[in-house]
Amino acid sequence: MATYDILIADDHPLFRSALHQALTLGLGPQVRLVEVASIAELETRLTEKADWDLVLLDLNMPGAYGFSGLVLLRGQYPQIPVVMVSAQEEASVMVKSREFGASGFIPKSSDLSVIQQAVRQVLDGDVFWPPQAFEAVSVSDEAKAASDGLASLTPQQFRVLTMVCEGLLNKQIAYELSVSEATIKAHVTAIFRKLNVRTRTQAALLLQQLESIPSQ
Repeated sequence: MATYDILIADDHPLFRSALHQALTLGLGPQVRLVEVASIAELETRLTEKADWDLVLLDLNMPGAYGFSGLVLLRGQYPQIPVVMVSAQEEASVMVKSREFGASGFIPKSSDLSVIQQAVRQVLDGDVFWPPQAFEAVSVSDEAKAASDGLASLTPQQFRVLTMVCEGLLNKQIAYELSVSEATIKAHVTAIFRKLNVRTRTQAALLLQQLESIPSQ
């Protein structure tokens, strides 16, 4: 019988435990679960092992700007299905999740049986979307362009970008990542080229296009 390796990425210990319980009860010994609490931890696990069967990704994770975690995953690990899990249950959030490449969306208010059903469907190669995911909500061209640009970044470039957007200088980022300032300068140049921006402010504004707050 097949065994499934699933990554649970959520910064709330209580909800990670609830997901763990739901999947253990629903899938039994067929499932191996690993929990992470930040995008940095998630990236570490993906570097160690790239053949996960599923990632359950909380929308608002430390180290992510809204949908940027999803976009990064889809860009770097397109073979791994990602299901978004969120307490933000607006139609626009679900539509954006679908537009940016997720395989499903589980509202945090869902019953255990719904969580189990969603995970089973995606593991079977299907998708799982609540009806709201198909409402007529438009995703802006700016957000789509931001998504395409971010998907082309490497995990290290993404990490540098988030630190740039937090206002850190190149020498501070170099210290944090234990690399030379010249390396960070090269990363920033490559990031700006991929995102088609010229300044740190423009890069920050682009990243904000992927914030999870619905943009009307």
